Amino acid sequence: MSVRTESSAAHRAGFACFVGRPNAGKSTLTNALVGTKVAITSNRPQTTRHTVRGIVHRPEAQLVLVDTPGLHKPRTLLGERLNDVVRTTWSEVDVIGFCLPADQKIGPGDRYIAAELADIKKTPKVAIVTKTDLVDSKALAAQLIAIDQLGKELGIEWAEIIPVSAVGDTQVALLADLLVPMLPESPPLYPEGDLTDEPEQVMVAELIREAALEGVRDELPHSIAVVVEEMIPREDRPADKPLLDIHANVYIERPSQKGIIIGPKGKRLKEVGTKSRKHIEALLGTPVFLDLHVKVAKDWQRDPKQLRKLGF
Repeated sequence: MSVRTESSAAHRAGFACFVGRPNAGKSTLTNALVGTKVAITSNRPQTTRHTVRGIVHRPEAQLVLVDTPGLHKPRTLLGERLNDVVRTTWSEVDVIGFCLPADQKIGPGDRYIAAELADIKKTPKVAIVTKTDLVDSKALAAQLIAIDQLGKELGIEWAEIIPVSAVGDTQVALLADLLVPMLPESPPLYPEGDLTDEPEQVMVAELIREAALEGVRDELPHSIAVVVEEMIPREDRPADKPLLDIHANVYIERPSQKGIIIGPKGKRLKEVGTKSRKHIEALLGTPVFLDLHVKVAKDWQRDPKQLRKLGF
């Protein structure tokens, strides 16, 4: 029997996606694996609307992470479109990671997703218990047993069940070790320096949206969309001191929401600008001048024409 050494092992590359109900820790896990901020994270449910791909580069493999929106029972046209995006993604990846938070009992939302997963036969499925830093070992053990049981009930054979904490960086590398062998043999799919294939403009819009969501009242999360109108290098700047002008619009659904986003004397919008600018500069590696405007796009989540305009 010939034993393959590490160096002669074939290179693997492929796609993995994390699924789970909204706020199950999918984006935070993506960021921890890639080692840089590529998917937006917010403690509000349902903030990821784009299939952001983070890329984990290893000498022997390349793991491309597809971050899907949380699957949920849709109430609006936007909700239906998001669910379609999720199902299409699931059928196209090499491995699915089902994220279940350690600190919450398995609920109807998790069962809804697990039942959908049970219908996808060929793709290997890994159950990932997220946020393990929030519970003690007894609660974690109970959750692991419950997940094993859920798989048995629905006829899902988990390829692995693994507890992780993205925040505490516990077992994150091990998760990558477990996912890699499930990928097909393939040369790298992306150049080495790439961390995501999202167009920069989309990522910039997501960073602004993340900052705008922070600390606002519960009625707002789904009502914010951000469109970057243009990103242009400022003219007449010396080569060693470039400046990128970014003009972006923050869209909300009702005039009454404008005050929440702008804040007293524009204070809140200013904070959103300052905060997102730091992340954008880190992402693009260049100083940025950010010009933000708040606009009303009436009931955009229910209007197909507006949805198209805002990129959905």
